[in-house]
Amino acid sequence: MTDNLVQLLPDAIANQIAAGEVIQRPASVVKEIVENAIDAGASEIELTIKDSGKTLIQVRDNGCGMSETDARMSLERHATSKLRTADDLFALRTMGFRGEALASIVAIAQLEMKTRRAPDDLGTRILVEGSEVKIQEPVAAAPGTTIAVRNLFYNVPARRNFLKSDSVELRHIRDEFIRIALAHPEVRFDLYLNDRLDQALPAGRLRQRVVQVFGRKYDEMLVPIQEDTDVLSITGFVGKPEAARKSKVGQFFFINNRFIKSSYLHHAVMGAFDDLLGKETHPFYVIYLEIDPARIDVNVHPTKQEIKFEDERLIYNYLKATIRQGLGRASIMPSIDFETDNPFAPSRTKITNISRSALEEGEALPSRMNDDFASPRSPGNGGGGDNRAASPPSSDAARHASNLRHWEKLYSGLGTDATQAPQDSAPPFLDFSSAPDDDHEDGELLPSRLSQETENAPLTPPDRAPYQLHNRYIISPIKNGWLLIDQRAAHQRILYEGFLRNLRENPAACQQSLFPQTLELPHADAALFSSILGDLQQLGFDVEHFGGNAFIVRGIPAELAGKNNELELLEQLLQQYRDNVDLESDGHTRLARALARGAAIRQGQTLDVSEMRSLIDRLFACEQPRTAPNGRKCFLKYELDELERRFDP
Repeated sequence: MTDNLVQLLPDAIANQIAAGEVIQRPASVVKEIVENAIDAGASEIELTIKDSGKTLIQVRDNGCGMSETDARMSLERHATSKLRTADDLFALRTMGFRGEALASIVAIAQLEMKTRRAPDDLGTRILVEGSEVKIQEPVAAAPGTTIAVRNLFYNVPARRNFLKSDSVELRHIRDEFIRIALAHPEVRFDLYLNDRLDQALPAGRLRQRVVQVFGRKYDEMLVPIQEDTDVLSITGFVGKPEAARKSKVGQFFFINNRFIKSSYLHHAVMGAFDDLLGKETHPFYVIYLEIDPARIDVNVHPTKQEIKFEDERLIYNYLKATIRQGLGRASIMPSIDFETDNPFAPSRTKITNISRSALEEGEALPSRMNDDFASPRSPGNGGGGDNRAASPPSSDAARHASNLRHWEKLYSGLGTDATQAPQDSAPPFLDFSSAPDDDHEDGELLPSRLSQETENAPLTPPDRAPYQLHNRYIISPIKNGWLLIDQRAAHQRILYEGFLRNLRENPAACQQSLFPQTLELPHADAALFSSILGDLQQLGFDVEHFGGNAFIVRGIPAELAGKNNELELLEQLLQQYRDNVDLESDGHTRLARALARGAAIRQGQTLDVSEMRSLIDRLFACEQPRTAPNGRKCFLKYELDELERRFDP
C-alpha cells in the first residue's frame, strides 16, 4: 500500500505562491500599502524609497491606525476589515478587500509596522520576517500607521534576479505613485528618494493635481468634461489636440477612484476625437467614472486593474458623447445635439476651430483632405484637371508639373528592350540579382560590395532619376527592375547608425538656436531626462538643467537643424526612450533608436530628386541597410521578370 501523496502546503509556502500574483515588483508593494493608507482615511501620505524599492519601501500615513489585535490579524492571509459577506463584493468602495497584500509581502520581505489609534496612549510595533513574527511590543508612535518593507524577495532570490534595472523599477514606482495621487487630489503626497524629497503634492482640486504632476503647460491644454446620468457620473479632463503624443502616455481611467486599464474605453475616447488627431497620435486624458458598484466587478484580477461592466456598450456611448460635448464647449469641435434620434452617431459637421500646431504638423484634417481630392488627377488614374474645385497653391502646381514630366518619361523609349541599359548611359546600375547567395542572404546587402560598385557611380544615374509614390515611397530603377524604398524607414536607419557613432566614437556637431527655449517636463519625465542628459550632449544637443523640472535648450544636432522643432523633438525622443526602457538593450542603443524615430522624415513629406538621391546613397552606405531599427523593411526589390509574369493571362 503506497503512502498518500496529497498534502496541505505550509502557510509560508502558500503565501509565497500567492505573493507571485499580488507582488510582482517593488511598485506592487507601493500600490498595496498606499491604497491601504487611503482606505484608513489618511489625509497625508509620505512614501520613502531607497535603491528603487529593493532596500526600503516605507509608507507613513495619518489615518485611523489599528489596535494591537487588528495589527497582528492584518498580517494573516485573507484577513480584511472590508468584507463580511459575499454580497459585500458588489458594494465595494474601498481600494483593497482581498486580505492578501500584507500576507504576501511578509512572506517575501522583512516588514516592520508601527501603528496607533488616536484615542490610545501607546501604539504597537510588529516585526515580521518570512511570515514569522519576530517582535510584537508596545511603542510610542504618532496616530496613524507606518509600514517599512526591507529587502524585498530576500528569501526568494530567483524572483529578485528577475527584477529590472534600478531606473526601470523606479519608473514603475513613479507610475503607481502618480496614479494614486491623481485618484485622490484631496490627499497630500510626499515622495522621498534616497532620503531626498523628490516630489511634494499638496492637497487641492483635481486641476491643480494634474498641473502638479504634468507641468504648468498642461493648464492651458485641459478641456473639462462632465456628465451626470442615472447610470453613471463622468468628470475629468481631456487634452486639446496639441497635447496629443505619439505614445500612450498621459492616459488615465478611474472607476470609483480606482485606476483601471481598458482598451475598450480608450477606443471610445479616440472615437470622440475623430479627425482632430494626426495619424498614430493619442490624446491626453484623466477621466473619472462614478458608477454603482453593483454594476461592475472589480474581482477579476489580483491587481484590480481590470473591471467588468454590466453594460459596457452603454458606458462606451456615454463616454464618447460626453467628450465630444466637452470639446464642443471648448470650441474645438461642434457640440452634440442630444435631441437627435441618435446622439451617439459620429459627428459629420465640419470642424470649426483647428489649432495652428495641428495644421503645421500636417494632420489629416478635413480641409486638407478636400484640397487633396480637388487636385488634378494623373492620367493613370483616369481623370483630368477639370475636376478640381479650386486652383492648388503654386507649390502644388510645381509638384503636379513634375509628376507630368515623370509620366512622359515612362512613355519614352518605347520599341526598345527596356531591360537593356543604353550603351551611352551613365555607369551601370547596381544589380542585386547578380550577387552570390552568400552576399545577400535574406536580402542583406554587404557594405563591401556596395562600396566597390558605387565608389565612382551614383546608385541612380541622371537619366534614371528616382521619383516619389504618394509622398511615402521612392521608386529607384536598377538594372533588372526597381527598388521600392520606404523613405521614413530608410531615414530612420541612416539616423540610427549615425547617432550610434556619435555616442560611441565622435560627438556630433551642434547647431545653436537663435533664441534659447525652455523645456518643462512632468516630474517623472524630468528625472528620466536628467539621466540621459550627458548622452544628449554627445549627440549634439546643447541642453542644460535649469532647476526643478525645467531645461534650457540652446541648440540641436546640425543634422536635424531647420527640420524639427527643438522642444517637440526632445519630447518625442523622451517618449520613445521611455517606451523602450524595458527592452534588453544598452542605453545608447535605446537612445539612438528613439531619436532616429522622432527625427526621421514623415510619411507624406515631399522630396526633390536631389534629396531622394542623397537618401538612397546614404542608406546603402549603412552597415545594415535592409531594415529600420524597429525591424521594418527599408526597401523591396522587384524584378522585370516578376512584372512580366503578372501580365501573363
